[in-house]
Amino acid sequence: TRILQTLEKGEFDVKGMMGSTELKYNVVVHHLRLLESERVVVRRGNKRPYVWHLTGAGQQRLIHLAER
Repeated sequence: TRILQTLEKGEFDVKGMMGSTELKYNVVVHHLRLLESERVVVRRGNKRPYVWHLTGAGQQRLIHLAER
């Protein structure tokens, strides 16, 4: 949830998300890969550091979470 809330503010690389979420590198990368497999986030760029952002599906999930 912290990663999604961070990406709601804009695009971030992993280090930027680490600072915003206070999560460790391996935790952020693990969850980004899970979210990517669910098509909630996508990464942009061919070289590291990748920039991650929400897809339309990711934005819809945030709306759904906010309604709870």
